[in-house]
Amino acid sequence: MFTIFAEINCYMSRPKRLRKMLNPPPFKGYRPFGYYGKSKEPITLNFEEFEAMRLCDYELHTQAEAAIFMDVSRPTFTRIYESYRRKVAKAFAEAKVIEIEGGQVYFDEDWFRCKKCNSNFNNPFNQTKKLSCPMCGSKTIENYKELITQND
Repeated sequence: MFTIFAEINCYMSRPKRLRKMLNPPPFKGYRPFGYYGKSKEPITLNFEEFEAMRLCDYELHTQAEAAIFMDVSRPTFTRIYESYRRKVAKAFAEAKVIEIEGGQVYFDEDWFRCKKCNSNFNNPFNQTKKLSCPMCGSKTIENYKELITQND
């Protein structure tokens, strides 16, 4: 009876823990310059992979410190960081577009992106009225929470 129970549970995995991000990336991706070949399948970099790159390579934190910032274990952070490195290396070597979207993340505050000027902004006062972009005044904005759930 114990072996039957063990066989049933071996197929059930634990759900992924959400990774914490300070703020969303200020852009949607990168495109190779000077490459005029056939369009190739883009490389998708998840938000958590972008955050790992930002923390370790830009802000120069150790992997242990960055794992604490993202609220994950150090081995989990290492896997995220390694995934980012492989994807970027592949995109550079094969001249592919890098798109940044989706992932298992959450933000400390509500973040929004303007569809007209692509600027990112947050809502620190939790205004209930219809939000508008602080840069261009456009009312066509999208919430990052909705973007993340759409891409999962």
